[in-house]
Amino acid sequence: MKNLSLKFIVAITIGFVFSCASDIHENFLKCLHFHNSTSISNVVYTKSSSAYDSLLHFSIQNLRFSSNNIPKPLVIVTPLQPCHVQATVICSQRHGLQIRIRSGGHDFEGISYVSQVPFVIIDFINYRNIQVDLQDRTAWVQVGATVGELYYSIATKTSTLAFPAGVCPTVGVAGQFSGGGYGYLLRKYGLAADNIMDAHIIDVKGRFLDREAMGEDLFWAIRGGGGASFGVILAWKIKLVPVPSTVTLFRVPRTLEQNATKLVHKWQSVASKLPKDLTVSIMVQMVNSSHSNKGELTVQALFQGLFLGGVDKVIPLMRESFLELGLVKEDCTEMSWIEFTLHSWGFGGQPLEVLLNRSQVTRDSFKAKSDYVKHPIPESGLEGLWRLFYEDGGKGVLMVIFPFGGRMGEIPESEIPFPHRAGVLYQIQYAVHWEEKGDEVAQRHIHWIRKLYSYMEPFVSKSPREAYLNYRDLDIGVNNIHGYTSYEQASIWGFKYFKNNFNRLAHVKSKVDPLNFFRYEQSIPSLM
Repeated sequence: MKNLSLKFIVAITIGFVFSCASDIHENFLKCLHFHNSTSISNVVYTKSSSAYDSLLHFSIQNLRFSSNNIPKPLVIVTPLQPCHVQATVICSQRHGLQIRIRSGGHDFEGISYVSQVPFVIIDFINYRNIQVDLQDRTAWVQVGATVGELYYSIATKTSTLAFPAGVCPTVGVAGQFSGGGYGYLLRKYGLAADNIMDAHIIDVKGRFLDREAMGEDLFWAIRGGGGASFGVILAWKIKLVPVPSTVTLFRVPRTLEQNATKLVHKWQSVASKLPKDLTVSIMVQMVNSSHSNKGELTVQALFQGLFLGGVDKVIPLMRESFLELGLVKEDCTEMSWIEFTLHSWGFGGQPLEVLLNRSQVTRDSFKAKSDYVKHPIPESGLEGLWRLFYEDGGKGVLMVIFPFGGRMGEIPESEIPFPHRAGVLYQIQYAVHWEEKGDEVAQRHIHWIRKLYSYMEPFVSKSPREAYLNYRDLDIGVNNIHGYTSYEQASIWGFKYFKNNFNRLAHVKSKVDPLNFFRYEQSIPSLM
């Protein structure tokens, strides 16, 4: 009898939950239509829509978050005009739904399309118009555009203007720019966020605001502070930067057997001091050893450089600054800026239109972390790091080591929320990728990268150990997304991303979103 009663209670409870969810869903849809008449019908997708699954999965870049047991949105809205976003913001608040905002879908922790509470995705896949003004050297970019689409739009009009965003062409401009955004023009012109002139945003009241209407505090916050904490950004006005018609790309791969450890050690003292026109990064990964016939692996450091000029100037410059690398003319290729962009992502020789392909990047599962380094790591520290690559779970590792200095050391930490400026030698992205399915495989790789991260602690920034916002890492702390998040709770991760700028961000949040509607696992908290 007790078991029957219990089953009855459970059944009633489950029925009540589904009934409530259904009511919320229906009332939310009615609210959308009330605010937009019939114009919103073509951009709203529910779980019963035939295109729902394909739309949801199209922009999921990390397959860790594509399984059936991952929470799915009640509704996906693909806006075509600001009023669609305004209605979604107003109706989500009215009916108790959280909003997740997706542009390219590259969020490392899936925050832009996953939530543990009932939610709606605003997916900007169809909101990606780009208008380039060569006379003013500016462009308006809607946030659904990818970096590749932006580069394409610029390159089809001029070969002597560019924008200092990232390398991966399928990354959306919404998240990348609002979190900082960096690429090979970083040392010359700073971040993408350093070169934003205006923005359009829908605030918590559903108002459409530009820079003048939102005020300088909010405009400061969304350029590096993560725009989704403060509203829904619709478009960026960016400042284009000059580049020469000819640039030089060089690549020099070196394995451990080819003195890679000493070269990486030397690079640490050189890369941030090079002229602003020269950027030399390192990509570290496992490759087949040329010194073995048994298919053994070794660690390779690939030194890749961009010089804003010709080969005749970069060769003597590198010989003077980094003779040990042994750069020769055969390592170098002269090309245009846009050709460099294609080559740096492995599309050298392909037509420019490849930048418009939003699904060109191979998708797999991965876990990533980041660090900033302010003092060179000793050779012994690097040798210990390489040994970790050979351990179980380390297969598929990729480290991207990117130099700072130059313009980055000239911009004050408080200029925008991104604080990692003077004194930073370089930034590290650690990532481990895998294609196999199953939680056991995933946990093995995640355990490995956490072990690597722990190993690196003595060698990286301290008090706080800094991290890059765009390389989301929920291991360093999370908010309570179900309700109130205290400043103290959020500061566990907040000071790692923003240092002292976190205080100012929290004050801006309190002013523009006091009830903390725009919240997620690492959103800026309100002080109210």
